[in-house]
Amino acid sequence: MPDPADSPADWRALVVMPTYNEAENITTAVSSVLAAQPELHVLIVDDSSPDGTGTIADSIAEDDDRVHVLHRLSKDGLGRAYLDGFEWGLARHYDAIVEMDADGSHPADRLGALLAPLITGRASLSIGSRWVPGGAVVDWPAARQALSRGGNRYVRMLLGISVRDATAGYRAYTADLLRRWNFSDVHSHGYCFQIEMTLRAIDAGARVVEIPIVFRERRRGESKMSRTIVAEAMLRVTWWGFLRRSRSLLRARRSFVGFLHR
Repeated sequence: MPDPADSPADWRALVVMPTYNEAENITTAVSSVLAAQPELHVLIVDDSSPDGTGTIADSIAEDDDRVHVLHRLSKDGLGRAYLDGFEWGLARHYDAIVEMDADGSHPADRLGALLAPLITGRASLSIGSRWVPGGAVVDWPAARQALSRGGNRYVRMLLGISVRDATAGYRAYTADLLRRWNFSDVHSHGYCFQIEMTLRAIDAGARVVEIPIVFRERRRGESKMSRTIVAEAMLRVTWWGFLRRSRSLLRARRSFVGFLHR
């Protein structure tokens, strides 16, 4: 499988890492990316972490010109952090942008596999998937695995898509795909953001592939998952499903009426 190092000399990719209170993890997370793929750049998007994550990020960036830091004034949600990172990367003409958690749960050694379909033109969105053959989750209790599997099944059923892990936060987009979207229209905040971006890609006619990964639960720090995040995802997916079905029924009605008037 092609590696980013085998891509055209001017092909550039950026890994965006949102952080909030990741002082225990950020140094290891960045080091793992640069060890796995030395040609990549990393943008740390810090939401004014009270534990000093932003200061550590600045120190890393001072020592390595492949690392950059974007400081945001407040904690404004995962989705907005990624969108700000996308805008930063697009303004600097990167060819691909990767989403990656800073807590060590996403395997850096799969970056090459994640980016390969974009480099070869086989896809515009590549998702690191836990729920395709070869994918797995380590250190999650059975209840949380059931919640993730069930949530993704609900997404497929309501939205009529085939992606097995639409909630996955480890993924790569081509810059060309991201430039097609108006980010001001994206209103999801938590993990629902990943579902919305997946749906937008599919509706835009983009080719989406899923690359198996082994996801590991964070070993240090606290998870950002909450009941509010889950509730937002359920409500938005239900609403989007209603809208898609309504539009589908309306198109079918118009087609039937047109047939009757032939």
